[in-house]
Amino acid sequence: MPSLSERLARAERRWRRSFGTDISTPAARRQAQWHYNWLDHAHIRRLFSNQYQIAPGVWRSNQPTLRRLRRLRDRHGLKTVLNLRGEDVFAHYLFLREACEALGLTLVNVKLNATKAPTRDRLVNLIEAFDAVEKPVLIHCKSGSDRTGLAAVLWMMLKEGESLEQARRHLSFRYLHIRNSAAGVIDDILDLYAARNARTPIPIDRWIRTEYDREAATSAHLARRGKSPPT
Repeated sequence: MPSLSERLARAERRWRRSFGTDISTPAARRQAQWHYNWLDHAHIRRLFSNQYQIAPGVWRSNQPTLRRLRRLRDRHGLKTVLNLRGEDVFAHYLFLREACEALGLTLVNVKLNATKAPTRDRLVNLIEAFDAVEKPVLIHCKSGSDRTGLAAVLWMMLKEGESLEQARRHLSFRYLHIRNSAAGVIDDILDLYAARNARTPIPIDRWIRTEYDREAATSAHLARRGKSPPT
């Protein structure tokens, strides 16, 4: 029988998912705005954007507001938003899609997880999105720390010709990425690539397409943090 804490956690998840999926009427929009501001923490992101330019015509940030997107479009000619949270039914995505449509921006969606090693297919989707997006482009996730950090590392290696060592500066506490956390699995993915590349050099996109192993990355992450694999 589930414990009280497990039952409470399930009840909270059900409550979180019970609204915030409609912006078509004033009443639904008010509920969605509350969901967006407080459950998705948009009120905090209005105070801190975690926004940086990482290359000519390329920015990274947390989930952007309409105002921030308009500023990037008007000042820098923003064309594309690369959303690493993927398509969703909840307010954060509905408002993002609405903002992009209102501003004439192209929205590209690639779904990654901040605390779990991505599948090979999703990493390949990200690499292919790099080839498809029109710059100037803004790359974002929820906080702009982890998924966006991984995307920034890959962009700098694949598009700007940086080495892994150079590009890894985009996964640091400056951007609120913490290696010794669940999101540190991203670091372990890059460690696996670094070890492989030290034996025989291989481009990271080829390694992802042919050799990347999600289970190996997860195991390495759990071992580094002294945790046991789930049963």
